[in-house]
Amino acid sequence: TGRISPESVIYSFGTLLLDLLSGKHIPPSHALDLIRAKNFQMLIDSNLEGHFSNDDGTELVRLASRCLQYEPRERPNARSLVTALTPLQKETEVPSHVLMGISHGTASPKDTLSLTPLGEACSRLDLTAIHEILEDIGYKDDEGIANELSFQEWTSQIQETLNCKKRGDTAFRTKDFATAIQSYTQFIDDGTMVSPTVFARRCLSYLMSNMPQQALADAMQAQVISSEWPTAFYLQAAALFSLGMDNDAQETLKDGTSLEAKWRKH
Repeated sequence: TGRISPESVIYSFGTLLLDLLSGKHIPPSHALDLIRAKNFQMLIDSNLEGHFSNDDGTELVRLASRCLQYEPRERPNARSLVTALTPLQKETEVPSHVLMGISHGTASPKDTLSLTPLGEACSRLDLTAIHEILEDIGYKDDEGIANELSFQEWTSQIQETLNCKKRGDTAFRTKDFATAIQSYTQFIDDGTMVSPTVFARRCLSYLMSNMPQQALADAMQAQVISSEWPTAFYLQAAALFSLGMDNDAQETLKDGTSLEAKWRKH
C-alpha cells in the first residue's frame, strides 16, 4: 500500500531474515511455498552449514514465515519477535556492533562510552531533553533524502502533504503530542514524501504518549529510510529502555555513537 506501519516493518524484517538465511533474495511468495512444503534446506545457504543446528535453522525459517503472513494481524509484534529470537542467540557475549561490522574500541564498560547530548538523553529516557534536541535539529538531517515528484503530483498533492507536516510540527513544538501523531500519520499515509525526521518526531510523540511499541517501530522505520542515521539508533534505544529491554538498548546506544563518530569524520 506504500504506507508504513509496525506490521509492515515486521514484514520487511521477515524478508531480511530470509535473505540472510538464504544468501540471496527469494520472493516472499516463493519462500512461503517452500516453507509450506517443509523444504527448509532449500532456503538455507550451504555456507551457513555448521554455524547453527538444523532445529535452529528451521525455527528461524518458521519465524520468518510468521513475519511474512498476508494478514498483518497474524504477524508477530516487535517484542514477541525479540522474545522468539533470544533463545536462538547462543553466543550471547557477542555484541550487536560486532555482528553489524561497526568498528568499536576494545573498552566496553558503560562509563567509558562517550555519548552525545541526544544519546545521553536517550540513555536516561529523558523525553523532555530529547524533545528539545529534536526541535533544535529540525529537518537538516533530511537533506539528501530522495523525494521524486512529477509536476502533476506536486501541484495536486504536495500542498496538503506539507500542511499535514506543518500542523504536526506546530503540535510537536507545543507538546500537543496526540495532534502531532495524527498529523504526522496523515503525512506518512499520503506517501508523497519520505522523511526520517517525521518518523523520529512521531516516535518521540508515541513515547510521550506511553506507546513504546509504536515508538520502536517508527525508530526502526527511520533507520530503514536513512540506514546510518545516529538519531534513529538513539531513539530505538529510548524505546527499548521504555520496553524494559535494557541490554539491547545499551548496545543500540553504542551503535549510534559509533555511527555518529563516522558522520563527524565526513
